[in-house]
Amino acid sequence: MADVVVGKEKGGEQRLVSLPLSRIRVIMKSSPEVSSINQEALVLTAKATELFVQYLATYSYRHGTGKDKKALAYSDVANTAEESDTFQFLADILPKKILASKYLTMLQERREAEEEDDDEEECDEDTGS
Repeated sequence: MADVVVGKEKGGEQRLVSLPLSRIRVIMKSSPEVSSINQEALVLTAKATELFVQYLATYSYRHGTGKDKKALAYSDVANTAEESDTFQFLADILPKKILASKYLTMLQERREAEEEDDDEEECDEDTGS
């Protein structure tokens, strides 16, 4: 591969990759399957990550509600992850925001449902069904 320009150039030239390569290296090395990372793989991974994030942001902006405000909101990205088949794998990482009070209500309802299920199982065991 040709010489790759990475980092900030003294002459003010634009960088090939804008993400910090040292952090990407740390993330890549956190995988037990990775023993060493060559510079080309690191740069290509960083560039692919940048392109993916750019595509996710553009898609979320175009299909989100922030277009009216000319802003990209977290809710736009979360909706994209939930509704788009392409980004479905991000749904667990980018959950929709909910109020703490709503979350506590959901937890309470879940506990009550589990208690009802436990009570029904105990009744079934007592009757011998």
